[in-house]
Amino acid sequence: MSTAHKYGDHVDTDVIIPARYLNSQNEKELASHCMEDIDAGFTKKVKNGDIIVAGLNFGCGSSREHAPVAIKASGISCVIAKSFARIFYRNAINIGLAILECPEAAEDISDGDDVSVDFDTGIITNSTKRKTYRAEPFPEFIKQMIADGGLMASLKKSQK
Repeated sequence: MSTAHKYGDHVDTDVIIPARYLNSQNEKELASHCMEDIDAGFTKKVKNGDIIVAGLNFGCGSSREHAPVAIKASGISCVIAKSFARIFYRNAINIGLAILECPEAAEDISDGDDVSVDFDTGIITNSTKRKTYRAEPFPEFIKQMIADGGLMASLKKSQK
C-alpha cells in the first residue's frame, strides 16, 4: 500500500519545485525541496512508492522538467489528478513518472488514505475507504516507457 498525499486544484510547477532551486540539475537536491512551499513537511513524510492525489490542472505554470523530476526523485510512484497541464503530462511521461487522470479518485481519496494502482487495468484501490476507481490505463508502449525510466532510457534500451 502507498500513502496518498492530497492537494487541491492548480498546483503549479513553482509550488512543486520553487524557482529558487532551479539552478540545480541534481535529482536528490530537487527532491529535497519538492512541494515545500505548499507542504513544508512533504519531504519528511513521503515514503518510496507513495502517491500524490490532486485536483484540476496539476502541474500548470512553466514547462520545466524539474517539477516531475523532483516528484519522482522524492519517491512518489504515481500522481493521480482530475486533470493535468498538458506540458507537465508529457514531461512526466518523458522522465518516467506515472500519472493517471481519474476525477472520481481525485475527488474521493483523502490525505493519508492507503491507495494502490494497477497500471495494467487502470484500477485504483483505496483500501482505507474500501473503494475502487477506474482510470484509463496507458497503452503498452507508454507503460513500457515509464517502466524503462522515461523516454531517453527507453530509446537507449531499444537501440541495444
